Amino acid sequence: MSQRGGYVLKFISGKYQGGEFPLEMDSEIVIGRSSELDMVLVEDMVSRRHARITSFHGEIGIEDFGSTNGTFVNGERVTKARLKEGDRILVGTNIIKLVHRDSMSMDGPQLHSQSGMGSAGVTQPPLPGSHHGQTLSGTITGLIDEVPLPDLLQLFSTSKKSGVLVILSEDTGKVYLRQGRVFYATINDKTDIDPYKAFYRMMGWRRGQFSLEHPTDETFENEIDESVEGLMMEGMRQLDELQNLGGDVPDMEAYLVINKPLVTPLRDLSPEHLDAFQLALNYSRVAEALNHSAKGDLDTMQDLLHLIRNDYVRVN
Repeated sequence: MSQRGGYVLKFISGKYQGGEFPLEMDSEIVIGRSSELDMVLVEDMVSRRHARITSFHGEIGIEDFGSTNGTFVNGERVTKARLKEGDRILVGTNIIKLVHRDSMSMDGPQLHSQSGMGSAGVTQPPLPGSHHGQTLSGTITGLIDEVPLPDLLQLFSTSKKSGVLVILSEDTGKVYLRQGRVFYATINDKTDIDPYKAFYRMMGWRRGQFSLEHPTDETFENEIDESVEGLMMEGMRQLDELQNLGGDVPDMEAYLVINKPLVTPLRDLSPEHLDAFQLALNYSRVAEALNHSAKGDLDTMQDLLHLIRNDYVRVN
C-alpha cells in the first residue's frame, strides 16, 4: 500500500461502533479479550488472543490465531490475508473498516489503552434511534450506508449467523436467518407480501440502520428456499433492470389514477396488461399494486409502465 501517514481501524458496527483505532506504519496490533493486549474487545465471541493486524514495509496484513469464531475479511473467513483500504473485518460482533487517515476526519472517539497502543476495551454509546416502534438492540448494529446489505448478508452467510436482521429505512425490513441462510423476509411485518419480493426490494435500500436481533421462534408458510448468493444475484439483476426502464418509473409512494375519459380502447390490452389495469383500479398506490401483484416487482412495473405510456393511467 503506497499511501503514507497511517491508517485507522474504524468500528462501523458492534458494541464499539463509532470508535477509531490508529494503525501506524511499521507496527502491529494484537486483538483479543485478554486485558494485556493492544486492542481489547470484551465480548464472548472474541477469543482471548484472537488475531493480529500488522503494518510493515508498506503492506498491511491480518492473521487469525485459531480463534473459536474466526476472523472474516469482506465476508470470507481467513487465516492470513493482506488488507487494503476499505476492507471490512469481522471480529466477534464487530465490523471494522480499514480507512486511510487522510481520507477521513479524525473526529470520532479515539480508543486508547494504558500501554499507549490503543484499546477498545470501553463501550461506545449504542446506535440511537427507533422506527415504527422498533428499537435496535441486537448483537451487531450499524448503518447500511457503511455496510451495504449485500456485503452484510455475505458476511452473515459465511459466518453462519442466525437471527433476524432488522433494517430501519423509510420502511422496516426483516430478513430471517438460520445458520447463515435466508429463510424469510418481510417489509413492515406484512406477511401477505411474497418473501422473495420483500427480499429483492430491500436489496435496493441504500440508507438506514441495521441490527442483527436474536433468533425468533416464528414459523412461516412458503419459506425461501434459495442460497444467499442466488438471492442476491437475482435481486441485483432485478434492480439493474428496474433502473434501466427509464425516467418515468413511478415512485413507490406515487398514486396511479385511471384516465377519464378513457380514450385508448381496453381491447388493445393483452391479458397481462389487463391484470395490471385491474391492479391500478383496485390499489391506487404503486407500492400496494406491487404488493398485491402475483408477479414480481420488475414484471409488474413493466406492465404498469405500458399503461402509463399508452395513456390508460397517469401518476400523481
